Amino acid sequence: MKFKAFLTDNGVNLLEKRFLPALDKIGKTCHLYLTRDNAIFLHNLLNGDGVQSVAQFRIQALFDDYRISSQNDDRIAFTIDVSLLLRALRSTVSISSEYGADVAAPDSDSSNRLQIKLVKKLPPNCTVAMPFLTVETRGYKSAVIQDIPISKPLSRAQVVELQNALEMAQDLPQTLVQVPDLIQLQNFVDRMKNVGDVLNVFISKYGDLRVDVSTTLISLGAEFRKLLVIGEQANEPAEDQNLSARSRSSKSISRGDGQTVQVSVKHFSKSLQCHLSKPDCAFYGIAPQGSCLTMIFQFFIPGSRQSDKSISLHCRLPVLDPGSS
Repeated sequence: MKFKAFLTDNGVNLLEKRFLPALDKIGKTCHLYLTRDNAIFLHNLLNGDGVQSVAQFRIQALFDDYRISSQNDDRIAFTIDVSLLLRALRSTVSISSEYGADVAAPDSDSSNRLQIKLVKKLPPNCTVAMPFLTVETRGYKSAVIQDIPISKPLSRAQVVELQNALEMAQDLPQTLVQVPDLIQLQNFVDRMKNVGDVLNVFISKYGDLRVDVSTTLISLGAEFRKLLVIGEQANEPAEDQNLSARSRSSKSISRGDGQTVQVSVKHFSKSLQCHLSKPDCAFYGIAPQGSCLTMIFQFFIPGSRQSDKSISLHCRLPVLDPGSS
């Protein structure tokens, strides 16, 4: 089982400044799943507890000179502490930049580049070698090496289970609405935290999104109307225009044009931290039968409005039993 590659400048920027800070907010540890074509960071896909997130990158988006081999169809997966990986990348980049003149080897194509690889090392006071993900940059006079402890790589059966969970997590809701401003929504949710723990989320084929928290004493919510809709959509009946938000949502649900679910305020707030990955737009949708709330973040090719197919990120929030409110 071998993995070794050089991180490109774009790869360092994507991971260090955008995606790892976002993923670190979702959960301390995640699976890193490496294949011939993709590098995928996965939160909570196997245990189903908490926010599920999938950040997937084509190899060319992150790496040069990518080499992977295993007896499991060249697939390797393990758990890793996201914060440790982020800290290692930041410190390696910082040190290599500060002493760039010293670490650069003038005649080497790989000088001052960040290499990442799987290794086994014998930790102090141990008799058994342990697996590490090593980030290093080597120069003419010095080297910076960061060893990040990881779990034992997943077995063949566990990788198959992870792959199956990944494929199931790709299912899209039939209706998606574009969220206008994640920061604004985050500000609303921060205020709702002080009211209750359960968030009601309503989405309709008319382009409506409403989030609210209710208790016996107070109700606090935010509504966005006439949003861009992808997938199944419908025109809102004229007689609904002057109704209250609650009445409109009830009528749309009775017609089969809307859905509502309850999710944890804490989970919803965590998922909004994905704005740190700097998506160009975000879409929300409710899965069939209200099984989960899905959030899809879209990235454009720089300088265009074309979707960057080499990067994808989405979250799925578990739905609460209505009785929990």
